[in-house]
Amino acid sequence: MIIANYIAYILTIIGALNWGLVGIFNFDLVTWICMGYRNGWAIAIYVLIMLAGIWLIISPIISKGMLDLGCPYKKKMEQKNSK
Repeated sequence: MIIANYIAYILTIIGALNWGLVGIFNFDLVTWICMGYRNGWAIAIYVLIMLAGIWLIISPIISKGMLDLGCPYKKKMEQKNSK
């Protein structure tokens, strides 16, 4: 689950950067990389970014309110609460 969270973060950052480029410079990075607006690769990238955003919404619900990134702080808090 930690790996899925990191992948989702990376894809969400790519999506945010793409939207920033579209908003500021009217330049779509995904379209430029895939050499076309509605080809299969561009659609696949957009769908993966959408799924990453959905995952980041539901992942804290699954993991009891905290997004698990393997952080030692969470483990310390769990140990403190169990005592």
